[in-house]
Amino acid sequence: MKNIVIRALSGSVYVALIVASILLLDNSPIAFLCVFGLLIVLGIKEIYNMTGHGANQSWLVTLVDMLGGVGLFVAFYFHSTGQGLPAMRLLPIAGYLVLRCIIQLYRPSQNAVQSLERSFFALGYVALPIALLNSIVSLSAPRLLLALFVFIWVNDTGAFLAGSAFGKHRLFERISPKKSWEGFVGGLVACVLVALATNRWCNEFFEVPELSTWVALSVLTSVMATFGDLVESLLKRTEGVKDSGHLIPGHGGVLDRIDSLLLVSPAALIFLAIIINN
Repeated sequence: MKNIVIRALSGSVYVALIVASILLLDNSPIAFLCVFGLLIVLGIKEIYNMTGHGANQSWLVTLVDMLGGVGLFVAFYFHSTGQGLPAMRLLPIAGYLVLRCIIQLYRPSQNAVQSLERSFFALGYVALPIALLNSIVSLSAPRLLLALFVFIWVNDTGAFLAGSAFGKHRLFERISPKKSWEGFVGGLVACVLVALATNRWCNEFFEVPELSTWVALSVLTSVMATFGDLVESLLKRTEGVKDSGHLIPGHGGVLDRIDSLLLVSPAALIFLAIIINN
């Protein structure tokens, strides 16, 4: 019971921060930039803790990669809001690439390819999908971004409840022995039900009137969230770790909480771009 209470409390704090930062985005981007910038920093740190088979990145490389990840997020924010000259928006990305490669020249004791691979993978896997959230907001509205998070959380809850109660057929046993097809269907059904309810009662809040868009977005989120969870499970299984970290009591690390988002974000952006262009 104590573990359930701790898990619920820590999860509530995480949800409250995400919801508040998105709702405040209409008035000020500060909370949004801080919360998601922090997720990038912590996510990159956890990638380093999981990978490399004990070969730790130096504090300088870690710091530069964290700043590069945050810079990527900020660059996408300015690009999506149209602030500043177009060329200036790319300066954080260009500056990171130059600095990171030069630093590697002064680390002769470490395998350069492996070190750079870890850095670029961390930014590509963690920072880029979170940075794409800015593009989703620019295509639609901050509240639709909130709907994506609600779908992710509902999918996780529905999959857990259905899997615990009915799970018998393994979904991807080689990577995640506990995940079941029953759990996947439970999460998918929960997402679709929430989409139907949202279309019925919350259209004025989310400003998405089409039922077909809601249902398609809920199905896409459920499927991509499942793949996102499996990808992180693959990384952890490859590196022989149970959790990405221990920062969030009862949940593990930050990556354990945002793993679904890392594939939902680019997939949702593609979907919304196609819908809006049509």
